[in-house]
Amino acid sequence: MDQTFEITITSRKTLSQFLQGYTLEQLNKIPEGYNNNLIWNIGHIVVVQQMLVYKLSGLPMMISDEMVNKYKKGSAPIQEATQADVDEIKKFLFETINQTKIDLDNKIFENFQEFTTMTGFAVKNAKDAISFNIYHEAIHTGIMMGIKKFV
Repeated sequence: MDQTFEITITSRKTLSQFLQGYTLEQLNKIPEGYNNNLIWNIGHIVVVQQMLVYKLSGLPMMISDEMVNKYKKGSAPIQEATQADVDEIKKFLFETINQTKIDLDNKIFENFQEFTTMTGFAVKNAKDAISFNIYHEAIHTGIMMGIKKFV
């Protein structure tokens, strides 16, 4: 799992570069043909990781219900993110992954609600969820690469 966490940290460093390299206005811009923006995608990535690993394990997530509602699957950027929102997402980018590694090492992920993803991958335990999360982050990073051309 060490390599899985290294890949995830590398992904999060790429996301962090978006937060550092774009203005709040650019992060919030929804280009024509898209239904979300850069900041929504990054927030979504943070939320989904927590839901995949912690919520499906029946454990408390590190993020608030408000954050979940803003960025969960099926949501959309209804209002522009504030600098406080960006700062919160930036904080959770690495904090959530570091804590997940600690919690995995401490074997707190005992129960897991199995499910099959839209792509047909069966997620049977927290380790599967952590691995699948890389794929999910890559999809959204790809979307962000498209969006950045228009902001």
